[in-house]
Amino acid sequence: MADKLSKNEIWANKLLEPSGIKINGDNPWDIKIINPNFYNRVKAEGSLGLGESYMQAWWECESLDQLFYKLFMAKIPEKIGLSLPLIFNVISAKIFNLQAKNRAFQIGKKHYDLDNKLFSAMLGKTMAYSCGYWRNTPSTRLRAGSNLDSAQNAKFDLICRKLNLKQGQKILDIGCGWGGFLKFAAENYKVSGLGATVSKEQADFAKKLCRGLTVEIKLQDYRESHGKFDHIVSVGMFEHVGSKNYKIFFKTVKNCLKDDGLFLLHTIGLTTGYSNDPWINKYIFPNGELPFLKQIASGTEKLFIIEDLHNFGADYDKTLMAWHKNFTRNWEKLKKNYDEKFFRMWSYYLLSCAGNFRSRQTPLWQIVLSQNGIPGGYKSVR
Repeated sequence: MADKLSKNEIWANKLLEPSGIKINGDNPWDIKIINPNFYNRVKAEGSLGLGESYMQAWWECESLDQLFYKLFMAKIPEKIGLSLPLIFNVISAKIFNLQAKNRAFQIGKKHYDLDNKLFSAMLGKTMAYSCGYWRNTPSTRLRAGSNLDSAQNAKFDLICRKLNLKQGQKILDIGCGWGGFLKFAAENYKVSGLGATVSKEQADFAKKLCRGLTVEIKLQDYRESHGKFDHIVSVGMFEHVGSKNYKIFFKTVKNCLKDDGLFLLHTIGLTTGYSNDPWINKYIFPNGELPFLKQIASGTEKLFIIEDLHNFGADYDKTLMAWHKNFTRNWEKLKKNYDEKFFRMWSYYLLSCAGNFRSRQTPLWQIVLSQNGIPGGYKSVR
């Protein structure tokens, strides 16, 4: 006779029924419970309890990306309701400016300064820590986006073509990361560039990567940007700006952009729910905040005209799965500096995000903006 299900197992199976996920089932996306305290922890702490209990091996799942894809497709996180950690995050974000200038370097120290060896092993040759463009590209200098490196180069080239970069122009890259885009643009489009980052490790790496090119790298907050540039880009950095600072961000960009220049904003967005996930905030991106499209539109009012909006969030699924493949393939070399708990945390981060983007609940936007409108209209580039 089969074991009688506990009240917690009955509760969990009923909650998960619309998703096709079963507790202790046989499918690769099913949850295998190891510590029965898992249930009460998730009830009390929501996503924070779910993530931390996985880190502590209270439960297992053969395919985390499929698990989270099914959870998001069935909107299970919304059905669990508000948890105390989430309520605390939401209230804190409303009361305090968590991304104020005196806190700007916290994300660099917490996340991006973590370990260049880790990021090099995961990100590949381009060192691009943002969504790749897994599409064919008309550029003669590139192959189709058939693997991670080519997808990231295709993304770099897409940005250059959207800005209509010309030889001799000067660009500002706000949140330049490890310098991959500036290197690509300088080598392939013969432009000069200035990159700004709040990560010391990124800045040191980018200076070496771009050595010999007309590229300068500065360790600074975006609010310290000065000068005039033909074009400005910000790729995967806006998620750290915070809604209380959107207006000053766009005003800073406007002040640094020539009258006929273009600004390309590449950012993860939000269509529903809350932008302050407690687990992501605690372990991966402290003080992060995803923007709603209406917030971007409001922040650019009287400053910019939105010329083009391109959503290719589905490509982030492929990018994250490629990062996870690289991470696990290189784990034997990396684990000298990390423990098993970190392996579970990092895998959970990459695969849960992959499932989220696969469900199309979260967009990835590239937005092209001008100050005065392009005469005759902007021609969209894909």
